[in-house]
Formats: sequence, structure tokens, C-alpha cells
Amino acid sequence: QLQENQDEIENMMNAIFKGVFVHRYRDAIAEIRAICIEEIGIWMKMYSDAFLNDSYLKYVGWTMHDKQGEVRLKCLTALQGLYYNKELNSKLELFTSRFKDRIVSMTLDKEYDVAVQAIKLLTLVLQSSEEVLTAEDCENVYHLVYSAHRPVAVAAGEFLYKKLFSRRDPEDDGILKRRGRQSPNANLVKTLVFFFLESELHEHAAYLVDSMWDCATDLLKDWECMNSLLLEEPLNGEEPLTDRQESALIEIMLCTIRQAAECHPPVGRGTGKRVRSQ
Repeated sequence: QLQENQDEIENMMNAIFKGVFVHRYRDAIAEIRAICIEEIGIWMKMYSDAFLNDSYLKYVGWTMHDKQGEVRLKCLTALQGLYYNKELNSKLELFTSRFKDRIVSMTLDKEYDVAVQAIKLLTLVLQSSEEVLTAEDCENVYHLVYSAHRPVAVAAGEFLYKKLFSRRDPEDDGILKRRGRQSPNANLVKTLVFFFLESELHEHAAYLVDSMWDCATDLLKDWECMNSLLLEEPLNGEEPLTDRQESALIEIMLCTIRQAAECHPPVGRGTGKRVRSQ
């Protein structure tokens, strides 16, 4: 009897879905389309056994192409609620492979709010599985740390930090209390210098520092470590910094000191909600 009741309820839910949602998710009014996507996100999160499959997920994927930013935004926030729960990751694999390219392209959305949420969604995808995003996908996000729009840049900074800076070598556990050149931060500072030089936007160190300030403050304020890398002799087997790398580190260091002292973003970076020109 319990099984019969459950089947009856699922049949009723399916009838409502086909009779209402399938028609209204393409409604002429953007607000109704947004409500539909927001609700299906809730259904998939609360009743994942019934709704979290590609028969329903595809509607969110298709709607990511909606012409209205508010609807695209609801798609991204609905998906964030799903990717945040690591227990649901296995059910999202096919959707991820099918719509990943669209999510990556949305990091350049003409509406900043949508771009920010697309980057945040990719950060969750990254945490669910490192293999899903290709090097090219990641690079498309990396360069956004130099965006003039601060929320976009900060979201990209967090993605960059999670990808390149948050993994710790198990051997580091034994040297956590070491300081200067021998601290775990030494390799991370070098990684930051290498990234800065490879990005070839050498006049924008202040933008890079500001983008990562919220998520990597401890690293960016480790001036003792930076000084050691500049002044002390390399450890056994350690490659010394080149003149170019030392110059880049000095520039980054100066930007971190200025950021700590002035407590505001660099000139030219704002938080306006203006829609980008196409």
C-alpha cells in the first residue's frame, strides 16, 4: 500500500510537471521563467531521488541560454545548491560534461551578477572533481582576476586560490611552524610570482593582489617569507629566483603593503552593476 501511495504521488507530480512546468519554463514573462527554474532547483535538491536526473536537469541547462539575465542567474544559483552537496556529485556528471562549456562561457556574461555566479559555480565544480575542468577552462577564469569589476575579480581570485594555492603537501604538516624561506608559504609565494609573470599583465600586480586579498590574506601578508626569498641564500636543491622573478616579487610585495595600509581596491576597479557593452 505504501508503494502504491508513493507511485500515485509520483504520477501526480509528473502530471503537474508536464502540465505546468514544461509550458511555463518558456513563458513570455521572464519573472515566470525565473520562478520555474528556482523551483525546479529546490525540487532537485529536496527530492533528488525523483528529480535529480537528466530528464529534469536538461531544462536548467537549456535555460542557461535565456536572453534575460535574471533567468540565467536563477539557473546558476539553482545549480550551486546542487553542486554544494558532494553527495549529489555522481548524479551531476553527465550534466557537467554536457553543459560545462556553457557555464565557462557565462563567466564573460554581459551582466556582472551572472558572471560572478558562473565563476562561483565553477569553483564548486572544481571542488567536486578536479578532472572535470580542462587547463583551458581554468585559464578562462584565471585571467578574470585582472577584471576592472571587483566582484568578478574576487570570485576569480577564489577560484585561482582553490586551484593553485589551497592544496598542501602532506610533508608540510611537519614544517607548519617554520618561518621565512622554510615556511609552507614559500612555494605558494613562488607560485604567485610565476602566475603573475605568465599572465604578462605586469602593470597590474595591484589588481592581482586585490583579487586574492579576501581568500589569501595570510599568504599575502607573509612579508617575512617574501623578504627571506629575496635576501637569504636558496636552500639545498632549491632553484634561486631569477632577476625577473625577484622584481615581480618586489612589485607584488609593495602592492600587498599598500593594500594592507590603504584598505581599498586599486584605482580603476569598482563594484558598479553596469551592464557591459557588447
